[in-house]
Amino acid sequence: MCRFNSGLFFKQELLQKYKYYWRVEPGVKYFCNVDEDPFLFMQDNNKVYGFTLSLYEYHKTIPTLWEATKRFIEKNPEYLPKDNAMAFISDDQGRSYNLCHFWSNFEIGDLDFWRSEAYTKFFEHLDQEGGFYYERWGDAPVHSIGVALFAKKEQIHFFKEIGYRHEPFQHCPQGQLHTKGQCWCDETDTFDYIPYSCTYRYDRLF
Repeated sequence: MCRFNSGLFFKQELLQKYKYYWRVEPGVKYFCNVDEDPFLFMQDNNKVYGFTLSLYEYHKTIPTLWEATKRFIEKNPEYLPKDNAMAFISDDQGRSYNLCHFWSNFEIGDLDFWRSEAYTKFFEHLDQEGGFYYERWGDAPVHSIGVALFAKKEQIHFFKEIGYRHEPFQHCPQGQLHTKGQCWCDETDTFDYIPYSCTYRYDRLF
């Protein structure tokens, strides 16, 4: 599943006519009205990836993922825009991975980004490294590293207005967004800025 979601799902024949997708998993909860079309928002604002939750990965599941990533970067520096989101995933300009990732059970994305030359070659490189089989390289850290490296930081969007829960964590919109969306989640119960969340790192990009 992790390998498929990381680099193969967007190659499926049924998806070839589409540009955007919204990943929806069984058992999740949406707390608010969604009054605006997120796909139009992505299109009109040149976004390639949208999230609601971000957190730290377990290092034991991906012990060699970052070293494999660094080998790709060293061979292909031309794929990294200067204003990317490296600072979201690394605290030392790429020498190490801080384990932050967007929780990919919710993601709204541009399929053409995953189809791009940069991401395609990145996935092929990771696939040859073997970590999908011998470790547990999940699609969440793989997608997050890919979008942080190969997209501009302003192309990554936090959908603050979409209330969402995937056990055991949830994002609940705050203040006016909660009121506007007629949300039924408890505003005090939100994962956004607790210590295990990485959202504050996203905020610091801007």
